[in-house]
Amino acid sequence: MTVYRSFTSVQADLKTGAVTCRQLVEHYLTRIASHQHLNVFTDVYADEARQQADAVDQKLASGTAGRLAGMVIGLKDVLCYAGHGVRAGSRILDGFTAQFTATAVERLLREDAIIIGRQNCDEFAMGSSNENSAFGPVRNAADPERVPGGSSGGSAVAVQAGLCLASIGSDTGGSVRQPAAFCGVVGLKPTYGRVSRWGLIAYASSFDCIGPIANNPDDAALLLEVMAGADEFDSTVSSQPVSAYASAQLPERPLRIAYLRDGIESTGVDASIREATRQTIDALRGAGHTVEPVELSLLNSLLPTYYILTTAEASSNLSRFDGVRYGFRDTSVTDLLSLYKKSRTAGFGAEVRRRILLGTFALSASYYDAYYTKAQQVRRLIREETERVFAEYDFLLSPTTPTTAFKLGEKTEDSLQMYLADIFTVQANVVGYPALSIPNGTDPAGLPIGLQLMAPPFQEGALVALARRLYSGV
Repeated sequence: MTVYRSFTSVQADLKTGAVTCRQLVEHYLTRIASHQHLNVFTDVYADEARQQADAVDQKLASGTAGRLAGMVIGLKDVLCYAGHGVRAGSRILDGFTAQFTATAVERLLREDAIIIGRQNCDEFAMGSSNENSAFGPVRNAADPERVPGGSSGGSAVAVQAGLCLASIGSDTGGSVRQPAAFCGVVGLKPTYGRVSRWGLIAYASSFDCIGPIANNPDDAALLLEVMAGADEFDSTVSSQPVSAYASAQLPERPLRIAYLRDGIESTGVDASIREATRQTIDALRGAGHTVEPVELSLLNSLLPTYYILTTAEASSNLSRFDGVRYGFRDTSVTDLLSLYKKSRTAGFGAEVRRRILLGTFALSASYYDAYYTKAQQVRRLIREETERVFAEYDFLLSPTTPTTAFKLGEKTEDSLQMYLADIFTVQANVVGYPALSIPNGTDPAGLPIGLQLMAPPFQEGALVALARRLYSGV
């Protein structure tokens, strides 16, 4: 069977009878079995996926199928799915079974999406390479000796390698877009609050977003349409109406697009990425759009602000994993204090422990104002500067990442170099704006390059429309 790269193709073949949902599921199960060396799935729901496929085939025959009939997807290991284990890539959640289904997942199931399994990720979504998982690193299908990006690395590789049609990941500082760039697929981070976080295991609550990874912008847009919208279980979700993102069109006028000067001039960005970005800029100009450079005066403050605030929130959010109520518990404990200490020390990996310690330090009485309060103030300044950019421009363009996929183990000993992989993606999370990564060619080694587009809040449809135009040659 041909590896499908668009839901439109799947729907067309389902309509003609060239394929059934059951055949699709069998096809993906076969591919998953033959790609185990990539370490993408932590759980494969083979029998359940077959049963779902049979049920959807019956609905298709009776004309009652939902909008996602034939869409076979995988879930990042941070999304709850009732009756199924969820471990967030961590030993601390060994043996834990979700008691309810995340709102986003529930909405996908309601439209007859078929869930084929749970995908590997960096522990508690903390990482840029998918090397921090308790289940081992995920490998990039373009070169198994290289990382897929993180923390949604397993979700991106699943789409890249044709192990499912699309994946649902989470994005706290680029965790959907950065692996999408490394793997040559599309990753969409929506506006903060566009998709309910109910059922998403929290890393940093004021940054976390659920977002789709797909082969093309239209499939990502359709998945977002289904997942987005108000939810009584999440007080931070927006009640704004959900637009038809997949059919959105750009205005009938030349666009005004800003690009980060550092993205094409900084020596810290690979030459091949700078050149690919320049070519896209030239193509947009050639199509009659205004494309101008901008500089963010607070660019160097993005990562410090992001890591101070997210580690502080992680310190608070992860305090619930204590070995008392569920998950892993060390058996050599002698009292309550040793229960906490030993369970958390053995249950959490090194990167998670590092971020908890950093966050606890930032929140401590002696340093709260110097670090946490100051970072919140800088976050506001970054948002104001971003607002000024979008007062003049429709979009902000940049590379998604400063490098293509690096080798496994190359940056594990240098946390700063690892964190710099997110230099272009964290802004969207700090300010809560939507952003999209699309493929933008390859480097001389054949590794994918990503291009990032950012838009004002709730302009996901415009992002998809511009991405679609870039796909068709502007």
